[in-house]
Amino acid sequence: MPSPIVVVSDALPGDTVAALEVTCEVRHVDGRDRPALFAALPDADALIIRSGTRVDAEVLDRAPRLRVVARAGVGLDNVDTATARARGITVVNAPDSNTVSVAELTVGLIVASVRHVKAATRSLTDGEWRRSDFVGAELAGRTLGIVGYGRVGRQVARRLAAFDMRILAHDPYADTAGGDVRVTGLDELLASSDVVTLHLPKTPQTTGLVGARELALMKPTALLVNTSRGGIVDEDALARALREGRPAGAALDVFATEPPGRSPLLALPNVLGPRTWEPARTTHSSGPDGRSSRRSSRNWTRCSAPRPPPPERPHPHRRSPPCLLPPQPRPCAH
Repeated sequence: MPSPIVVVSDALPGDTVAALEVTCEVRHVDGRDRPALFAALPDADALIIRSGTRVDAEVLDRAPRLRVVARAGVGLDNVDTATARARGITVVNAPDSNTVSVAELTVGLIVASVRHVKAATRSLTDGEWRRSDFVGAELAGRTLGIVGYGRVGRQVARRLAAFDMRILAHDPYADTAGGDVRVTGLDELLASSDVVTLHLPKTPQTTGLVGARELALMKPTALLVNTSRGGIVDEDALARALREGRPAGAALDVFATEPPGRSPLLALPNVLGPRTWEPARTTHSSGPDGRSSRRSSRNWTRCSAPRPPPPERPHPHRRSPPCLLPPQPRPCAH
């Protein structure tokens, strides 16, 4: 009996590929190269993707034998799940695999932003010593607003509660959050929070959720963080708001189009991140570290061996960084 053919269209860890090769014939293709992807699909029994491959009706039309689409990660916004299931193709993901990785990057982006780590590092490597220009802010006693209180949002809350932050959450599916987290409306959360972090799937309802009106509600000293999906924030509106200083800064791991090309956000000194699309932006890297990739593979590798399916750059250091979070009065020590 011939081995099932599994097409891998985005990069996977070597041990994941090795596990598949025990029982499957694995073929690699660049999912962003549509002609190459189309050519690889006629014999495919399974297709394994990350966020770089768009699986729409046109792709499914080229894959008459396809039984499984496996997403090595959480989001399925790049998969036409309705068409796939209508054709008897099982769609699976790994919803818990990246939770900790995304939550940790979110915390890192927040701390790096309010402490001006990127701009201070650049200044230092340019031979400058401008300590007073990069005085940061404490998170203790500030208010964190979490939009989307699912797996990742809860892990972010757990970590930042340890920083003694007050925590608000907004989620249409959560009436209560437990502990010291208070559930509130989106407008109140935006107006009250010093840091707003987004943890939502991209759906028709969440696309453009944060636009000009919502940004205008935020404090002028606030920070907006998005490690979930590009397109949830209106990027043109965010660029205008950041130029006007409300909010003071943003930390972005995702963009509506990736790579983001000529996004107006790329030239702004108050858009921060630890790695690079451009010097101060990240590369949609919040999910796949080595361990989270292996967790993904354990969750869905067995699904990829097909079975009968169920029915279903300006230089930011040349100017002082934005004023993120105003100073707080300290109680006197007795």
